[in-house]
Amino acid sequence: MRQSTLFTKTLREAPQDEVAQNAILLERGGFAYKNSAGVYTNLPLGWRVIEHINAIVREEMNAIGGQELLMPALVEKRYWEATGRWNVDIGFRAGANKGDEAQFTLGWSHEDILAAMATRYIHSWRDLPVAVYQIQTKFRNEPRAKSGLLRGREFLMKDLYSFHADEKDLFAYYERARKAYDNVFRRCGLTAYFTLAAGGVFTLQHTHEFQVLADVGEDAIFLCASCGYAENAEVATIQQGGVCPKCGGAIEGKRAIEVGNIFPLGTKYAEATGLFFTDKNGGKQPVVMGSYGIGITRLLATIVEVHHDERGIVWPESVAPFAAHLVLIDEAERGRTDALYEALRRAGVTALYDDREGLSAGQRFADADLIGIPYRIVIGSRLAKSNEVGLKRRMETQESPMAADAVVTMLARKDTR
Repeated sequence: MRQSTLFTKTLREAPQDEVAQNAILLERGGFAYKNSAGVYTNLPLGWRVIEHINAIVREEMNAIGGQELLMPALVEKRYWEATGRWNVDIGFRAGANKGDEAQFTLGWSHEDILAAMATRYIHSWRDLPVAVYQIQTKFRNEPRAKSGLLRGREFLMKDLYSFHADEKDLFAYYERARKAYDNVFRRCGLTAYFTLAAGGVFTLQHTHEFQVLADVGEDAIFLCASCGYAENAEVATIQQGGVCPKCGGAIEGKRAIEVGNIFPLGTKYAEATGLFFTDKNGGKQPVVMGSYGIGITRLLATIVEVHHDERGIVWPESVAPFAAHLVLIDEAERGRTDALYEALRRAGVTALYDDREGLSAGQRFADADLIGIPYRIVIGSRLAKSNEVGLKRRMETQESPMAADAVVTMLARKDTR
């Protein structure tokens, strides 16, 4: 993409009403636009990152047998009344017509509606196990929308639901989901700790969260420095300075961001919605369910919180909007730079080409650092004579000379998304 045609422009100054680094850098870099408190537009650069995150999530969910679907965001009252969650003051409600009593809510979770839907498709033990997931906009009546995209009123989420004949099969799948989640966060450039947590309005049982250490995080966790065992402070049986029950290591208190969670729902939703199946002996049994969530836009924000420096964002290669940022620094070399851009495109390398007119090299470099694409390429008059380019990784300070065709080949091998 030519930067001269990009819908957005970078901002020199930080937005006055933002304090979280994810919001400041995403808005300054042209990745997100704040429409209201807790409500953001994902702009073209931001959407490219989200699409890469979604691709990773889909690969890992498909690998554990997940089937993708898309449920409505507008959910009728009867689904929530059946499970006793209509009175949970989380969703935004509306009547069918102006002035009517509220009959719908904008979905903040979908256990209720999916369990009701499954009564049409699950009847026998032969229909189990099965798992479905969606990537969808969710809504929360959040009274304290803050921290940029970390706590919002509207956000993108992946939620997966599994259906089982018994708890043994549920927890076998639960472990598969845990490993898939580990893969997702690792591939997105994050270290996430599997953390014991409370169930909240989803289930009466303890559940598990995936927590990424960050000072901006709203959760307090206690973490073993040796083995990584962790508990949320809300349910913790361990304390800072204590000893880990798993390995005997030292326990530390940390701030963290919850990027995912998995819930063993049991039969709560099945019994409420009439979701039963006939077992091998002809008996009637309630279906056992699990629920597994990843906040996609929260994951985007968390990546920025973890991967940035004083100059801007430092995107991991797996989710970066483009593989390379080609920067024109000498008008005399526009022809060669145009040719290199076309060579990158032909090789299948995604590149943002800063072909804008009237900017100094310093301004272009500052924008490149702010946007944070993994590799920056420049052609100067000195290197052009030997058909070399200057290549610099975003986290490095010095660029290295490299043959132009070698750069294209190297990036083509890397940019396989």
